[in-house]
Amino acid sequence: MSIFINENVCNGCGQAEETLCERICPGDLLFRNDRHKAEIRSQGDCWTCGACVKACPIQAIDLKLPTQILESDISLRAKCTKRETIWEIRDGNIIKEEFVIPATTGNGVE
Repeated sequence: MSIFINENVCNGCGQAEETLCERICPGDLLFRNDRHKAEIRSQGDCWTCGACVKACPIQAIDLKLPTQILESDISLRAKCTKRETIWEIRDGNIIKEEFVIPATTGNGVE
């Protein structure tokens, strides 16, 4: 698996000192490039934890799924709110399926 950052969608988190994906990446792999867009230093070093996918407020990052188990161009995209995470299985720009996972606290209580 790997992540894909859509530069046509990424806004570099505006004027923030660092992007949200840059801040949350546990491998310190994301940065803002000279075009003011998020970029990954090395796909090979990415743990594909999905933290950046969930953190992106404008859904500019997709988690690409391996073609060995799915058709090509299939990806996961997340939209997080305080109450839930909505995961979309996408084939290109087409949403094939959507899963809603309620947010919980550390003790499992919503």
